[in-house]
Parts: sequence; structure tokens; C-alpha cells
Amino acid sequence: MEYFAHETAVVDNNCKIGKGTKIWHFSHVMSNSKIGEGCNLGQNVVVSPNVVLGKNVKVQNNVSIYSGVTCEDDVFLGPSMVFTNVINPRSAINRKNRYLKTIVKKGASIGANATIVCGNHIGEFAFIGAGAVVTKEVLPYALVVGNPSKQIGWVSEYGHTLDFNEEGIAICKESKVEYELKNNKVTKKA
Repeated sequence: MEYFAHETAVVDNNCKIGKGTKIWHFSHVMSNSKIGEGCNLGQNVVVSPNVVLGKNVKVQNNVSIYSGVTCEDDVFLGPSMVFTNVINPRSAINRKNRYLKTIVKKGASIGANATIVCGNHIGEFAFIGAGAVVTKEVLPYALVVGNPSKQIGWVSEYGHTLDFNEEGIAICKESKVEYELKNNKVTKKA
């Protein structure tokens, strides 16, 4: 194997797991899941059937990633955050054929104990604050917090708040890269 799975982890048949990925204590990767290279799945993580995780996805302890979820490269899923996959679940009614898709785009971070309601996509490099309940689409580079979540600002690819000047330009305090805000859309300047 080119990946590591702790002896208490369960990896079902027909999974594709990339080189250098680590799967820790009491985690379960279910059939037909695809996990990219260099991922880390913490303790007590469940990856349901047909989930797709890109490269370098970091999944902290106690996270359940349900069918219908795709996380692109470099996504961070904080401790005990959760995805849903059915809008109106009922125990007595089987709705497995009604799972809604959720896509978490490249570089996005989702904080501890956040909830992502299914069918809402998270934009590139967005930052979801701890405990937020996401009930609608999140724009690329957006910073959202609260229940229900609301956007309170913008962040750089390094996760720092961007303070835009009158010309719509901000500089990341760590990387020194410039960003532009125009028509409620943030782009990284070349």
C-alpha cells in the first residue's frame, strides 16, 4: 500500500486512495470513495460511498463526509464539522436517491463544528468560521460566520482578512500578494 491506515481503520473494497494519505484511528472509508494524494483523515472520520477528496485534503477528528460531497485540492475540514445530504430527512422515508451535491472548491477552510447544508457550494479559498451554519452558496475568498451564516468580509489564500482600499485593492499581510474587489468578486492580481 502507498498509503497508511491505522489498524483500527476500516477501508472498504473499491476505494481509490492516493499515495502518502494517512487514515487514523477508528475511521471508515466506504466503497467507491476517491481520496487523493497526501490527505490526512483524523480519528473517527467517516467517508461515505462515492465521496471525492482531492489532493492534500485535511480532515480533522469526528468529521462525516456524506455521499454527494466533493472536496477539491487543499481543503481543510475542521474538527466535528458536518455535511448534510438530504434537505428533509425522515427516518421512515428512504431518500437516498435525492442526495444533493455539495462541492467545496480548492483551498477552502471550514471551521470546527460548522454545518454545511447540502446543495450549497463553497467557493475557492473561502473561510467558514467555527460553528457557522451554511444555508446558501459561499463566494470565492468569502469569510462567513454565524447561524445562519453571513458574509462579513474577504480573506486571502493565506486565510488573512483583506481590507480593500477605495480603489478596491488589498494586500495579504503574509504573502504580500495583491487582490482586487470588483462587482462583489475577489481576484488575485497577477
